[in-house]
Amino acid sequence: MNDAFTRVVSNADVKGSYLSSGDMGALAQYVKDGNRRLDAVNTITANASCIVTDAAAGIFCEQPDLIRPGGNAYTNRRMAACIRDMEIILRYVTYAMLAGDASVLEDRCINGLKETYVALGVPTSSTARGVRIMKAAAIAFVTKDPAVIQTPDKCASLASELGTYFDKVAAAVS
Repeated sequence: MNDAFTRVVSNADVKGSYLSSGDMGALAQYVKDGNRRLDAVNTITANASCIVTDAAAGIFCEQPDLIRPGGNAYTNRRMAACIRDMEIILRYVTYAMLAGDASVLEDRCINGLKETYVALGVPTSSTARGVRIMKAAAIAFVTKDPAVIQTPDKCASLASELGTYFDKVAAAVS
């Protein structure tokens, strides 16, 4: 996982140069926005159970065959595995949000996820739909949190960034 500091230092090191004023400005902005990132992650974490269970309920409402006999989420064990995977995805999205970098998603979450799901017979379109439902819920929680929305333009930027992490996961499993 690369955080903003690691990314800037690595790029400068590859070039064999000192950090530029632009690099320093980007890091200063990252630090300035750090509390807002923490607030966003705290909001998502505090509401994680709601986000995941609502997403699962949404999928099963839209696709009831998943929970009928023979469906991929039929039996408590399979449904629990589905919810567990959604929780893991949400957790990794919060890591990416905190770091301001999607590499943790690629390295630890989505690398090989689609292949695994296909091998297990998990309907990837349903997984992607669940991720999109979680995205909407997480963004709704974040954009309503008074700690995050202190500056509307910064909140919109943060919500947009958060959305890209969910989009990356949904695209990887589609």
